[in-house]
Amino acid sequence: MIPNKCKQCKEEVVWWAIVVNIGQMTYKGVLGALTGSVALVADSLHSGADVIASIVTMLCVKISKRKASDKYPYGFGNIQFISSSIVGIILILGAIYLMYESILKIIDGNIEAPSGLAVLGAGMSVVVNELMYRYQHCVGRENNSPAIIANAWDNRSDALSSVGVLIGIMFAVLGFPIADVVAAMVVAILVARIGIELNIDAIDGLMDTSVEMDVLKDVYAIAVNVPKVDEVRHLRGRNVGEDIHLDISIAVDGKLKVFESDLIIQALKERIYAEVRHVTDVQIAVVEA
Repeated sequence: MIPNKCKQCKEEVVWWAIVVNIGQMTYKGVLGALTGSVALVADSLHSGADVIASIVTMLCVKISKRKASDKYPYGFGNIQFISSSIVGIILILGAIYLMYESILKIIDGNIEAPSGLAVLGAGMSVVVNELMYRYQHCVGRENNSPAIIANAWDNRSDALSSVGVLIGIMFAVLGFPIADVVAAMVVAILVARIGIELNIDAIDGLMDTSVEMDVLKDVYAIAVNVPKVDEVRHLRGRNVGEDIHLDISIAVDGKLKVFESDLIIQALKERIYAEVRHVTDVQIAVVEA
């Protein structure tokens, strides 16, 4: 079971992400323009992309809650993997733009050192984004939400990029103006890498990759300890958004009556639902031992 506190956090977390990212986009953009820091302006654009990503995440989480229909009998959970992919694509496109602008700056050769005040903006960004990453990752993990976890990694990418920006600005202020632009390029590479990883994870989810082995081991241990279950012949599971679906084949004594087999199935389902988090569907087949 998911604690009520975690469910409440799930309802609030994306709104917090939107508000925080709008705030970061604004103060980094203004501070970057006032101090002349190319890297800080680039980082503000990254935060702007985060706003879009958070809105996409919020919409997909809401859609994933819809009940199954005739057209979608397994529900809408997998839309969270699509959300994860969209966030990844936004990051990749943002990285390409940052790299393009940085290269143009170097080609033009008109590079000036930013004001030392830009250091404050980058430092604040590191702290805020790391806190948002930890908050969102906790909520995403506890609710088994790939969309919220992807949004958390978006904030972690922003924190890492802000570290690069901070280092670049410090070197630029110390007399190496080009470091500010180089920092923006490093940011672009880090952002693109995270975007690619998010898309790989999203594809894995949409291709129905298996649930974690630890989950399957827990389910197996529960099944073999149910009275009158002789063995587990087959066990597999897949992620459907936040939910886990399981298929199990158990062997029982062929002399058992039908109603006794039904009671075994019911007992096994109840134990799995009670002891394994995020499982919402269990299909059990019974064969003779």
